[in-house]
Amino acid sequence: MSSKPTADDVRSYIAKGLPCDHLEVEGDGDHFFATIVSVEFDGLTRIRRHQRVYQALGDRMREQIHALSMKTLTPAEWARQG
Repeated sequence: MSSKPTADDVRSYIAKGLPCDHLEVEGDGDHFFATIVSVEFDGLTRIRRHQRVYQALGDRMREQIHALSMKTLTPAEWARQG
């Protein structure tokens, strides 16, 4: 079994599979929180956005990453948050 991923690892995995305008990941190897801003989220429900991130992570979501909480926003939503 591979070692626990770091927040930087998770950030890299997401960035490789999903074009992001902004991407922050925090975590301790077991639990992660990500803020993800992508134009691909435009028109998608929150569930579909999360599924898109899981798709980007692929098997890592089952094998390495045990808990991932996320905030998924479009660039327009991100801009409104200031």
